[in-house]
Amino acid sequence: MKAISSITKKLTTLSLFLFLIFTQYSNAEKLERISFFSNNHPMILWHKQPSTKNGNFEQILLLHGRTWSSLPDFDLQVKGEKLSLMDNLVELGFSVWALDARGYGETKRDDSGWNNPNKAALDVKNTMQWITNKTSNKPTLFGWSYGSMVSQLVVQKYPNIAKSVILYGYPIDPEQIIAKQTQNSSPKREINTKTNAASDFIIPGSISQQAIDIYVIESLKADPIRADWNHLDEWNQLDAAKITTPLLLLQGEHDPLAKSESHARFFIRLPNANKQWIVLAGGDHAALLETPKFRLAHSIRDFVNWLKLD
Repeated sequence: MKAISSITKKLTTLSLFLFLIFTQYSNAEKLERISFFSNNHPMILWHKQPSTKNGNFEQILLLHGRTWSSLPDFDLQVKGEKLSLMDNLVELGFSVWALDARGYGETKRDDSGWNNPNKAALDVKNTMQWITNKTSNKPTLFGWSYGSMVSQLVVQKYPNIAKSVILYGYPIDPEQIIAKQTQNSSPKREINTKTNAASDFIIPGSISQQAIDIYVIESLKADPIRADWNHLDEWNQLDAAKITTPLLLLQGEHDPLAKSESHARFFIRLPNANKQWIVLAGGDHAALLETPKFRLAHSIRDFVNWLKLD
C-alpha cells in the first residue's frame, strides 16, 4: 500500500508539473511570422490575434526603438510573468502586428546598409497599407522611443494612414534642431552589448532580475549588431502642428529620455483636440516590461475605445 501511495503522489506531482508547463505555453498567443516587400525590400512582420472566431478586431502596429527589434521588445516570454505587450493587447481584443525595421531582427539591411527617417516612414506606411488591405480595418500606430519618432513622421507625411497614433517614450523636444552631418561612407556595424541591453531598467523592483536576464539574452540573439542610421537631419521635419491624427502620448514617470517640459511643448501644439497625455506612475523608459505594463496596455485600449464615442 505504501508503494501504491508513493506512486500516486509521484503521478499527482507529475500531473501538476505538466499542467503548469501547459499553462505557461498556452497563455502565450500563437506568433505568426510574415514576409512581405516594401519598395522591393523584404520586411518581416510579426502577428498575434485572439483565438475567437470573431475576426473584427482592432488592428495595431507596434514599432520598436533604436537598438532592439520587435520580439525582445514586444513579445518577451518569461516563465510565470506576463511581459509580452503583444499578448497583453491580444487579451484586450487587439490583432497585434510588430514590424522589424531594416537592419533589425529578421529584416535584413538593404544594399546601402543604412536606414534613415524617410526610408523608415515609407516602410511603415507600406506596412500600414498592407494590414489595412488584408483586414479591411485601418490600424492604430504605436511607436516606442525611436519608433515614436518614426510614427510621428508617418502620420505627418501620410495623414490618413492610421486610425490613431500612440507615442511612448518620446525622446525629442519639438524645438530641437539636428545638424546635418558628414555621412560615413560605410556603416559602423557596432557590436551590441549586455550593458546596453539592460540599460533601460533603472527603477529597482519594477522588473524581476529573471526578466532582465532573459531580455538581455533575447535582445543580443535578435540584434547582435547595432543597426546604422544616416540622414538624421530628416528628423527636423517633425512638427506637432502638422499632426492631424488623434494622438495618445504615454510617458513613464521616471523616463530620463521623455521630459515633461518637452512633452508639454509638444502637446499644446497638437491641432486635433482628440488627444491625451498619460503618465505611467513608477515607470521608466521600459515601462511596457515593468510594473506599469498592464496600465500601459489598458491605456491603449481605453484611448481607442474613447475615440469611438464620437
